[in-house]
Amino acid sequence: MSAVCFKSKSRYSTFGGRKVYELGLLVPPWWRRAWKLMQSTDLSSSTRGGRPRWPFTHGPSAWRARRRVSPGWTVAVALIVALVALPVAAIIVLALSSGYETWPHLVRTILPGALATTLVVMLGVAGITLVVGAGTAWIITMYRFPGREVLDRLLVIPLAVPTYIAAYCYVDLLGYAGPVQGHLRAFFGWHTPRDYWFPDIRTEAGAIFLLASVLYPYVYLAARASFVQQSICVLEVARTLGRTPWGAFISVALPLARPALAAGVALVLMECLNDLGAVQHLGVDTLSAALYATWLQRSSLGGAAQIALAALALVLILFAIERHARGRRQFHHTTGRYRSIPFSVLSGWWAVGAFIACLLPFVVGFVLPCLVLAYNAFHFTDEAGWAALAHAAWNSVLLAVLAAIVAVGLAVILAYARRIAGGPFIRFAVRLAGVGYALPGTVLALGLLIPLAAFDNRLDALSRAWFGLPLGLLITGSLAALVLAFSIRFLAVSLGAVEAGMERVSPNLDAAARTLGATPLSTMMRVHLPLLLPALGSAGLLVFVDAMKELPAALLLRPFNFETLATHIYSLASLELFENAGAGALAIVLVGLLPVLALHQAIASGRSGGSSS
Repeated sequence: MSAVCFKSKSRYSTFGGRKVYELGLLVPPWWRRAWKLMQSTDLSSSTRGGRPRWPFTHGPSAWRARRRVSPGWTVAVALIVALVALPVAAIIVLALSSGYETWPHLVRTILPGALATTLVVMLGVAGITLVVGAGTAWIITMYRFPGREVLDRLLVIPLAVPTYIAAYCYVDLLGYAGPVQGHLRAFFGWHTPRDYWFPDIRTEAGAIFLLASVLYPYVYLAARASFVQQSICVLEVARTLGRTPWGAFISVALPLARPALAAGVALVLMECLNDLGAVQHLGVDTLSAALYATWLQRSSLGGAAQIALAALALVLILFAIERHARGRRQFHHTTGRYRSIPFSVLSGWWAVGAFIACLLPFVVGFVLPCLVLAYNAFHFTDEAGWAALAHAAWNSVLLAVLAAIVAVGLAVILAYARRIAGGPFIRFAVRLAGVGYALPGTVLALGLLIPLAAFDNRLDALSRAWFGLPLGLLITGSLAALVLAFSIRFLAVSLGAVEAGMERVSPNLDAAARTLGATPLSTMMRVHLPLLLPALGSAGLLVFVDAMKELPAALLLRPFNFETLATHIYSLASLELFENAGAGALAIVLVGLLPVLALHQAIASGRSGGSSS
């Protein structure tokens, strides 16, 4: 390909090893933009014999190809984002149109106490999870002692225990009628509660303890990934400047891990705000519990929407705090050489202390709840109860599979549209599509119920007017509403896994398919989807497990006589019959172990250029 020269004495550029002169203002602007894109492209992978060959992967061909992409992809992304934003818009509209007379009553009676309780619980859980998660991650990353490799895997397992199941187990274990207080009374000869003092689990402190015991792995995983990737040279420089191991951890390692720790704590706070079953069972009146009671017990839909609006404001505040905590800090390695982490070997009482410090969170967050569940499941012999449990398990599996299919399908559309269309709107829309995961389940359920009921009523009115046929509620209170709610809530989970898989697919495959005449849709179906099967499988598994555990949205949107494992366990615990739900709760915990262990393996082996184990 011969170089095209524009003779001028002003300046020239190099193209394919030759000098190419520009004419200045006489060169059209679109040509200059394409030319700059060509010049910024690495042609080493697209040349033969020192000459560039077409099509370029990231050059003008890609620029022209993006201009030929069908606008249908942009429309599809816009529709998905509108669907995700629908609950938020419905909450805002209902809260602002419900009349201002409700606000003074909420401000006087409900909101101050619920908001204060929510903030206390969130701050307590954040502090405990930060200390436990970051501390155990540092011990596991930097020290060697007997049992370290096993503890590294055990520390993430409590993440498989839903918060409401942990609350049911500890109330059953530590309550007045539980085995702990029963054995204490028998041993010391006590007869009434006034004869002794025992900490009450059904308090704000008990809620903080229970939530932190199963949510600390969020911080542990984030801190572990950050500590594994940190530069050993920085820590060694701190030691040579006189810092003790503890001083290097406080002054160097923690500041470097600040973005990761902020992200982990933000996830913990989101889970605290979303929780309903645990705080209800413990008698702690948070915003989620107040919303549920206002909606279903006080029959005030407008008041529930206004409480939901307060919860949304709290979510936005959390996002702002998390971004501020990160401070836009980015840390990079300035060398391509990596060394394995120089572990400090612990022995004697130091090794025993490190082992106990890492074992205790696992025992509190997983072993004790699972012992309660196993005992209840082993002693459960009611045949009718087993039949109801099997029916609830089938409903849970069906719902989780449908939600996983829909969520992964939407994630594929979003990720592929971002890949081929790009543009500021597409990038912003794809980021906005993940906001559903930040919405508490109670808020999402309320926000979906309003527009779905309005749609069903409108459709029923049209059917009566045109055909004289009443349709009733087609979507509201149906399985479709549950699938839609779960797909919106867990779309961010599937989108992250799909985008990670799509980034590993070479853009050269897109260019080759387009050169052979394939459309973007056929390229996605025949090229990308077969290569994305592992990523699609992991995304579907994550959504499946989260859908199996989800309680608030399922509790508020389920059809009549439709029980999932989560709602079945909730109903039995509400009747103080949790011993009949041990098998179902244990099944949810065992299903949740699969993605937790897979995620830990990916993080533990994530150090570039060296081993982290």
